[in-house]
Amino acid sequence: MLNYNMTNEKIRCEWTGNDPKMIEYHDTLWGVPVHDDQTLFAKLSLDLMQAGLSWRTILYKRENFERAFDNFHIETVSKYDEAKYEQLLADPGIVRNRLKIRAIINNAARIMEIQQEFGSFSNYIWNFTDNRVINNAVKSLSDIPAKTELSDKISRDLLKRGFKFVGTTIIYAWLQAVGVVNDHTTDCFRYTEVNQ
Repeated sequence: MLNYNMTNEKIRCEWTGNDPKMIEYHDTLWGVPVHDDQTLFAKLSLDLMQAGLSWRTILYKRENFERAFDNFHIETVSKYDEAKYEQLLADPGIVRNRLKIRAIINNAARIMEIQQEFGSFSNYIWNFTDNRVINNAVKSLSDIPAKTELSDKISRDLLKRGFKFVGTTIIYAWLQAVGVVNDHTTDCFRYTEVNQ
């Protein structure tokens, strides 16, 4: 089913629906290759928070998450103490899941270890694809997998390095979000733009 935005009649991935915030996210951020560690961490944290929830829920709370987690500044988050953890648990603007909040704090510290080993978190993640975007050329939403061999491999490696809440489904959603994988449907106007 084609998804036309009524104002400019562009064809988009159908998951956007007619929600203006989802459309803006799709058109400007989703699937754009990211090489900045801060942004990679922020998006990983938001995808982790999404587990069991809809992306729409997380997207509508994104500014609250950014405020609560100091704009996902990796070093700052890695140093959160129990007082900050309790403050996050009491914040009604975010998803107040104990395990997920602990995971984000833990993952910030693990990213710093990866930065020491690989020079950057970006170098680490893009090495899995030899610095290439994987173009799946999917025709419809139903063709998009929930996980792949690539997400399985990255998930296993992250878990081995001590990351939390990085199962293969979460990692695949993250790879899509940060443009390692291009899963814009082939009829979507963003499919070719991301490939340029």
